[in-house]
Amino acid sequence: MGTKVGRSTLFGIPLQQQWDYGNSGDFAPTYYLASDAPLYYYSFTDAYIAMAYKSLTKTEQQRFDPMITGFNPTDMYAADHIRRVLKTFPGVFSGIGEFSIHKEFVSSKISGQTASLTNPALDRILDFAGETGLVVLIHNDVNMPYPKDGQEPYILKQLGALFRRHPHTNIIWAHIGLGRVVQPVQDQLKLIDRALSDSTLNHVSIDISWTEVAKYIVATPQSVKATAALINKFPDRFLFGTDEVAPADQEKYLKIYYLYAPLFAQLTPEAKQKLLKGNYEKLFDAARIKVRSWEKEHANQPEPIPAPTPVSGPGQQ
Repeated sequence: MGTKVGRSTLFGIPLQQQWDYGNSGDFAPTYYLASDAPLYYYSFTDAYIAMAYKSLTKTEQQRFDPMITGFNPTDMYAADHIRRVLKTFPGVFSGIGEFSIHKEFVSSKISGQTASLTNPALDRILDFAGETGLVVLIHNDVNMPYPKDGQEPYILKQLGALFRRHPHTNIIWAHIGLGRVVQPVQDQLKLIDRALSDSTLNHVSIDISWTEVAKYIVATPQSVKATAALINKFPDRFLFGTDEVAPADQEKYLKIYYLYAPLFAQLTPEAKQKLLKGNYEKLFDAARIKVRSWEKEHANQPEPIPAPTPVSGPGQQ
């Protein structure tokens, strides 16, 4: 980060690539596309991040906003995991994510139940985030990777419904829903324009991080102009980040910043400042205050015991 980056989220990847000897033998895959073996949720990542953060000086800590990611969004206990992490490591975390629901190439590799935007476990997570003040950074593709011509982007409808069910939770939609092969849906910028004009979605912000997203935005002069116009229209609703995973050097870390130079050049000074710094600081400064308050209030409270689910058995009605 050096002197070029002020603050950043900090989180571990929630999914671990299984080393299945029957699949790859002595080759130990470290990347999810390097093996056919499944992925699994890796809860220890939160403790690992917390301890790394706590090893920093107080001044260094001020530059990071650690996020909780080591939970399974299909598990009704996921919210309890997040609660437990906050109580175990008070003063550390400011949000949850980046975690994924629909994600190209990833979702189909995860062991167990497939994540869904309609799963009540996800609602339970977002409810708890709203209660505590945790910022939610969610990755959800705008569409399936290879949709048929004319196929309805049903994921987009489900995503909008999810956001509206949680009006008191600050949510960041990662990468505008784009990916390596997931391309913008027809009139996507117009759809986002309508969404940002909708008062029921005032709690939702848009992230434009990742080089795979930048390739769509800076593809043509027209795409740059249209995206800049949208950000200038809604300067309070967009955030920029790198989404670099363990960059080897600063040049790689800042690659996307330079890719976006044509976009930045067409932003108003106000919109550029808010995109690069202001909107992030506003969201996470508020989260730090609210989450620390929740931690203090609940520090000595026992863990809640979930109510048992009624089960019908022989002789029961």
